[in-house]
This record gives sequence, structure tokens and C-alpha cells, in this order.
Amino acid sequence: MKALAAFDALVNRALAAIAGVALVAMMLFTVADLVLRAFGRPVAGSYEVIGWLSAVAMALALGYTQRHAGHVAIDLVVARLRPRARAIVEALDALAALLLFGAVAWYVASYGTVLQRSGSLSETLKAIVHPWVYVVAIGSGGLALALLVDFFRALARAALRLPA
Repeated sequence: MKALAAFDALVNRALAAIAGVALVAMMLFTVADLVLRAFGRPVAGSYEVIGWLSAVAMALALGYTQRHAGHVAIDLVVARLRPRARAIVEALDALAALLLFGAVAWYVASYGTVLQRSGSLSETLKAIVHPWVYVVAIGSGGLALALLVDFFRALARAALRLPA
């Protein structure tokens, strides 16, 4: 379990660092586009590039955000449960989310393969788009990994009757 948690931390920290770089790149690209627009020379395809970078920033930060409990959680009912019952509910919640995002990662990667085989290109820049789809699949996989760790931790709390 400790090895899996350490692997999860390493992977999701690395993905979050890449997400941060994408966010900075998106900011710099937007500023450059605005400055160039003021001189009548907008960057062609700026909406596409900013869209791709925002997808990278969002997708690759998912697992890190899960690891640090940064997602919105409403626990009005669960907070009133006894620790073991709460751990069981949290394990079921993590399992459901794990199955969902595992499926999302799989299907998004499959869609990337379809785009790659068909040679799909973006509208404005005529650039290949499948790498960006694969990055979203990787981000979903990072979230699934974090959820797997959460599932095992909740199971351990339920089995050992540990507090949350």
C-alpha cells in the first residue's frame, strides 16, 4: 500500500507540474496574442492552442487535486456516520469514481486512437489533435490512480476501524 501511495504521489506531482507549465504557457500565449492584436497581427489559431493548453492544465491536475482533497465534497450525511460506516461509504464512493474515471481514461484513449488512425486535424492550424486527447486520457488515468489509493485507504480504515 505504501509503495502504491508513493507511486501515486510521484506520478500525480509530475502530472501537476506539467499542468502548471501548460497553465503558464497558456497565460503567456494569451498575453502575446493580446499584444499582437493591438498591432493588428493576431496569432492564427490562438483559440485552438489555448483550448489545448487548458485541456492539458485541467486534465493533468485532476489526480493531484484529488490527492489534496481539492474537489468539492458535500458530506452532510456522511459526516454524521460512525467512523467505520463513514469509511465504508468513502470506499464505495472511491470505487465508483475509480470505475468511472478508469472507463473515461480508456474511452478517451480509444478516441485518441480513432483520431490518430483517421488523421484528424484541427480546423485552423491543421495540426494533429490526437496527442492532446491522449494527454486528457493520461490525466484521467492519474485521477483513477489517486482514487485507487483512496479506495484502499478507506478499506483499511473500515477493516481496522481507524478514524478518518
